[in-house]
Amino acid sequence: MSLSLSMDISGMGRNSSLQLIICFSIVSYLLAWSRVQTSHCLVPKSCTNMSIGAVLDLASLMGKQQKIAMEIAVEEFNINQVSSSKMDLQIKDSHGNSAQVIASVMDLSQCNQVQAIIGTIRHNEATLASEFSDTINTIPIMSLTSFSARPELLSPRLPHFIQLGDDISLHIQCISAIVGEFGWKKVTVIYELNNDFSSDPGILLSLSYSLKLVGSDIDNHLVFPSLSTLPDPKTTIENELNKLKRMSNRVYLIVHSSLELASMLCEKAKQIGLMEKGSVWIIPNEVAGLLDSVNSSVIFNMQGVVGFKTHFIEKSGAFRQFKFKFQRKFALEYPEEDNINPSIFALQTYDATKAIAKAANKSSQGKFERLSGKTFSKNGQLLQSPTFNIINVIGKSYREMAFWSPALGFSKNIVSHNKVMEISTNNDDSNGVFKTVYWPGESQSVPKGHNNEERTLKIAIPSNGAFTQFVNVEYDQGNNEPTVTGFSISIFEAAVKRLPYILNYTFFPFNGSYDEMVDHVYNKTLDAAVGDTSIVAYRYHLVEFSQPYIESGLHMVVTEQPAKSKETWMFLAAFTKEMWLMMTAMHVFVGFVIWLIEREVNEDLRGFGSMLWFLVTVLFYAHREPIRRPLAQVVLTPWLFAIFIVTNSFTASLTSITISQVKPSVLDIQTLKERNSPIGCDGNSFIVKYLTVVLKFKPENIRKINSMSDYPAAFDNKEIEAAFFVAPHAKVFLAKYSCKGFIKAGNTYRLGGFGFVGFSPLTVTEFLTCLVEVKLGYFQKVQV
Repeated sequence: MSLSLSMDISGMGRNSSLQLIICFSIVSYLLAWSRVQTSHCLVPKSCTNMSIGAVLDLASLMGKQQKIAMEIAVEEFNINQVSSSKMDLQIKDSHGNSAQVIASVMDLSQCNQVQAIIGTIRHNEATLASEFSDTINTIPIMSLTSFSARPELLSPRLPHFIQLGDDISLHIQCISAIVGEFGWKKVTVIYELNNDFSSDPGILLSLSYSLKLVGSDIDNHLVFPSLSTLPDPKTTIENELNKLKRMSNRVYLIVHSSLELASMLCEKAKQIGLMEKGSVWIIPNEVAGLLDSVNSSVIFNMQGVVGFKTHFIEKSGAFRQFKFKFQRKFALEYPEEDNINPSIFALQTYDATKAIAKAANKSSQGKFERLSGKTFSKNGQLLQSPTFNIINVIGKSYREMAFWSPALGFSKNIVSHNKVMEISTNNDDSNGVFKTVYWPGESQSVPKGHNNEERTLKIAIPSNGAFTQFVNVEYDQGNNEPTVTGFSISIFEAAVKRLPYILNYTFFPFNGSYDEMVDHVYNKTLDAAVGDTSIVAYRYHLVEFSQPYIESGLHMVVTEQPAKSKETWMFLAAFTKEMWLMMTAMHVFVGFVIWLIEREVNEDLRGFGSMLWFLVTVLFYAHREPIRRPLAQVVLTPWLFAIFIVTNSFTASLTSITISQVKPSVLDIQTLKERNSPIGCDGNSFIVKYLTVVLKFKPENIRKINSMSDYPAAFDNKEIEAAFFVAPHAKVFLAKYSCKGFIKAGNTYRLGGFGFVGFSPLTVTEFLTCLVEVKLGYFQKVQV
């Protein structure tokens, strides 16, 4: 048999009364049944009072508030009870210890003969207690802790275990949504070990998956045991935070923690400098939900912190009445506490206690106004999701920035009590949900979440590359400081500006080969390398590469074969002999006809020489002789049209012949190997190894050329018959020397492209954006 209590988000819906009547009927049946089942207890009760048990951590602020809320609910029930039977409340202090929780549950069920138990009891704790006491299986247990909505984790031994807290997965989604909204790529997760969050390893996997959906990853995590188990909590926390300080990540997610642990964390973080500008701290519901009740020192240490808390209505008459009773009773029992305001956890406990009391009272109508607005669950499944307020701690308290719900995400308003509720905003914050956030260190700019100020990366650049268009190192004669420019440098600098964190670095000119430069990164002598470095397999096994910022391949460049297009009478090949004869005959015939028609009236065309000159000039539309007779104009007009077509056809045909005559002197690498021809390449690049190992060239036939300007002379002197370049280098070389008779030949061998060594976080999207900005400029600036 299972027990469910259902509440809608506003607490005032039409179906709530029917749901509560059904739920209270079920609870009434279970309570009556449990009294029968527990009648064999060794310590029988002498009175007819109904007992409710409570297991709370009375050392915590949350436990204190829950205790006061339960006592108010019981007092109200007893005052309104007309019969002689009253409700008795049995409270056990768990001290935040799981073993004590189990012992308290067993004691309440066996010796105190309670008819129901409410408290911060986890499902695994109740299950373990039921192994020692069968009585627990018959008692409704209402858990106030957060839980994982995974039915397979619920034990069949506890059919009456009711979970009233939030589904942890909703907390995870809200935290991930905040991280995704501000675009932090890496986060540090902090949580308390002695809680539901760590009891289920699937929750950590769910957090990791949820963060990946918003483009973020867990960089590292910090786990704390319960404060009650630590002999010196502040020293332990300080030591662990100092370890985090040595790491570069500055986005800290407290995904699950008690208020007391979170307060100490923020206090120590502020002392050691982790609450300064550039840091991000996000607190969960169980911490943010209690900020209305903490003293000023806690608020002072949390300046700039962002968090989320369960939304509930604070303007109803029932809430104001409860708040008055709560503040008066809390001040009498705990005078050491500064602020006294009921939290969502107090309201939730009050509603749960009152629900049991109403269900136990057979004469009750089963209807009351709920304060928490919480949604009860059935078998670990939420019937309705809560809404969270996103808050920002600033000044003496905090301000509410937005709402978040699983269905709608972030918004400025929600529908509650059939009315639209809106977060009040200043004028500067009206255009966006998170337009103005006050971060630690009194900063209003979104922190990048990464700190590299304590360490400057030493980045190698090739100082002796053959193509200075990609990396060029020049030294100032005055201070001997290098000036680094080039296409690869511009790409890197543009990509770094788009990183979500500050990257401090200095360029270190490297005089060795590219392979030696990669080896230095592998050996940790250098932190990274930037330049026109090709991504190839044997390098990839040693170091990390960024995504390629430009595609690449291996090209062969050779000289052009002497073409027939350079012969004197090559233009005659544009037409056949018959075409030339026909065009000549037609031209003479048309000119003769026009001469016959015009010679009597046109003095300019009377001589035979004038006719020949007219035939020449008309070809270029440059004739000056006027055509006066209409008949001559009729003859000339179609002929001019024919000349126009023929001249354009001649131009196209001659161009086609000229281009088709451009052929490489060597067609492919097989020809080079058969001839035993010498070839050239950049002596500092991987190409030397590629030519010998992959393409099987003889090492003695490979000439190492270390400057782009040396290649033309090597071709002219017959030192090489072909040169091999990676695709970007080939484009630069041909752009500068194509007019000197060089051409690509043979197949293109695909390679991994150019990448930066040791920069895997730089994504392809960032590089593609950078390429649009700087790529064309460098190739167009190459001098031809």
